Amino acid sequence: MTLSKVCQLFVNKIVDKPLLFCYTIPSFYYVIHTNIHTDKETYIMNTREQITTLLESCGNDYISGKKLADSLGLTRAAVWKCINQLSEDGYEIESSRLGYRLGQNSDAISSNSIKSYLGDRADIFDIEVFREIGSTNSFLKEKAALAQHGGNGEILKTWHTVIASAQTAGRGRMGRTFASPGGTGLYLSVLLRPDTVPGLAVRITTAAAVAACKAIERCTEEKPMIKWVNDIYIRGKKTCGILTEASINLETGKLDWAVMGIGFNVYEPLNGFPKELQDIAGPIVTKRSRDLRSRIAAEFLKEFYILARDPERAEYSEEYKRRSFLLGEKINVLKGDSVIPATVLDIDSECRLIVRYDDSSTEALSSGEVSIKPINIRSSS
Repeated sequence: MTLSKVCQLFVNKIVDKPLLFCYTIPSFYYVIHTNIHTDKETYIMNTREQITTLLESCGNDYISGKKLADSLGLTRAAVWKCINQLSEDGYEIESSRLGYRLGQNSDAISSNSIKSYLGDRADIFDIEVFREIGSTNSFLKEKAALAQHGGNGEILKTWHTVIASAQTAGRGRMGRTFASPGGTGLYLSVLLRPDTVPGLAVRITTAAAVAACKAIERCTEEKPMIKWVNDIYIRGKKTCGILTEASINLETGKLDWAVMGIGFNVYEPLNGFPKELQDIAGPIVTKRSRDLRSRIAAEFLKEFYILARDPERAEYSEEYKRRSFLLGEKINVLKGDSVIPATVLDIDSECRLIVRYDDSSTEALSSGEVSIKPINIRSSS
C-alpha cells in the first residue's frame, strides 16, 4: 500500500483515534506533525495551508500537480480538490500544463504569507487566521479572559493576533456594527498587557491609527489621514476603524490586558458598501494586487509593536497630530444626546483634542466622538 493510500485510509476511517502509529511512518508524521487534530476537516485545512505555502514559495513559477502530490503524500485528485477549495477561499490560482501558481491579483489571507512579510519580527506574534469569524475582538477577549483565570490551560502570549477575512458580527465604537464582508477587508485584533492605567488606554488606539497610516503608505500610493480619535480616511471616505477594549484590575487600578481591534476596507465589496454607508465608507485601493492584505497586516503589526509597547510614552503624538485633518475645522462634539458646535484648536502631546466652544470655553477631549461634514482632507505631506 502506498503512503498516499495510508494517508487516505487514516483520514477517512481512523479520525477518531489517537495518532499512535505516526512514529513508525516518519514521512506521514511529517505531513501532519505541525497540527495534530482528530477530525477530517482540520486535516484537510492543514493540507490546504501546506499547499498555499508551496505555491507562495514558488512566486511566479508553476509547480506541477505531481510535485505537490509527491511533496505532501497525496493523490493528484486530492490536490485538485484542495486547489478548488482554495479558489473558493479567495485565492486566485492559475493552472496550465506546467501546473499551478498564484495569480498576480491573488490576495487571500494566510498566516504563512503574513509571517513571510513580518521577517525577523515573525516570532513576536502568534497569529490565528480565519476565513470568517463572529468578531476578532470578541474572540480574543474571550481567550484572554480564560487564559487570565487558567480556564483552558492555554498560555496566551502578549501580541497574540487574530485575523479574519470576514466578520459576521463585527463591532465598532458606541455599540455600532462594523460591516465586514468577505474577500475585501482585513480584520485584526491584538492582545496587549500594558502596565498602565485605564486613562492611558486611548494611546493604544492612537498608536494603532499612526501604525495603520504607515502600513497603508508602505503598501500603496495612498496618503491616509486621521479623524480623531480612531478613524482613518482616504479620499474623503472612512477606510479603517479602531476599537480598543480592556479588562481592569480593581486592586491595582491598572489594566490586566487590552485588545486592540482594527478593520481595513482594503477593496470595495463586490456589490458595493451597504446603502447606509455609501456616503461614509470607502476602500483603500481600487485595484486588487498580490498579497496586499497580508502585506498591510504585516506592516501594521511591525509598526504597532514599536509604537504601542509603552503607552506611558506617546512619542508618536506629533505624527498623530500632523496626520489629523481636524485642526482648525469646525466640528460637532457628541455627548450623549447633545450635539455641541466647536472649533478644533490643537491635539496635545497626550493625543487629546483641544476644542473651543461657541461660548469661548475650551476643553481637552481624551475620548468621545466628533463629527464633521463635509469631510475636508488636506495632505499630511
